[in-house]
Amino acid sequence: MVVFPNAKINLGLRITSKRSDGYHNLDTVFYPIGLCDVLEVVQHPSQEIIFNSSGKKIEGSIDQNLCVKAYHLLKNDFPQLPGIQIHLHKHIPMGAGMGGGSADGAFMIKLLNDKFKLGLDNEKMECYALQLGSDCPIFIINKSCYATGRGEEMEEIQLDLSSYFILLISPGIHVSTAEAFKNVSPDSSIRSCKEIIQQPIGNWKDALINDFEKSVFLLHPVLKEIKEDLYAKGAIYASMTGSGSSFYGIFTSAPNSKHFVDNGYEVNLIKPQN
Repeated sequence: MVVFPNAKINLGLRITSKRSDGYHNLDTVFYPIGLCDVLEVVQHPSQEIIFNSSGKKIEGSIDQNLCVKAYHLLKNDFPQLPGIQIHLHKHIPMGAGMGGGSADGAFMIKLLNDKFKLGLDNEKMECYALQLGSDCPIFIINKSCYATGRGEEMEEIQLDLSSYFILLISPGIHVSTAEAFKNVSPDSSIRSCKEIIQQPIGNWKDALINDFEKSVFLLHPVLKEIKEDLYAKGAIYASMTGSGSSFYGIFTSAPNSKHFVDNGYEVNLIKPQN
């Protein structure tokens, strides 16, 4: 069975408070986009899990890969799961704020549920996904969602960007999430991202904010230049996604991306679907 885990972008990302469990409460809108990995699972005669990959190099041990962790998570409750062989073709930039690894883990849960008829509904799959990571449950729903809490408290929203183009710029700079949080000051008095996105996109520029940008720009000034260049090229809205380092610009027509390619950045042009 083959599935295509897709990326997401954050439309606004505010940090509203520090939690007693060490996490932070967020206010954001997750928007799925059509930039995908490829995940294939076939049954294997042994009781082992075999993992291999292609495309972008995946760092870290296989045991820490979220596809593998998702399998073991379900295997604990469904010991009848057979051995499998996994092949993951990695296309989504990693450590870029687009949730590629989280999508892979969530899609693995959905794939195993379908392939081996485990009978899990979305709510139960979301519970498993949350054990893999705070933003994994969004990929179970895989629709535009307003998210609060750690990102797991989700409300589906209507958001149609199908008349626009989204230009994704991935500079390949590693941003430490811990460093990104260091200079963020939680603020519970902010307007919600859900409220702001109900306005015309032309009004988003000064209202729909990613709180991580301020601290990340201090660490990597070139990232601020990418955002400024997106606006200079005609974006009606531009932002960093997640804790970075990828950026996106929303355009009314397909933009010329040569400037970003010439700078050595990975560039993807997405045409959203309704």
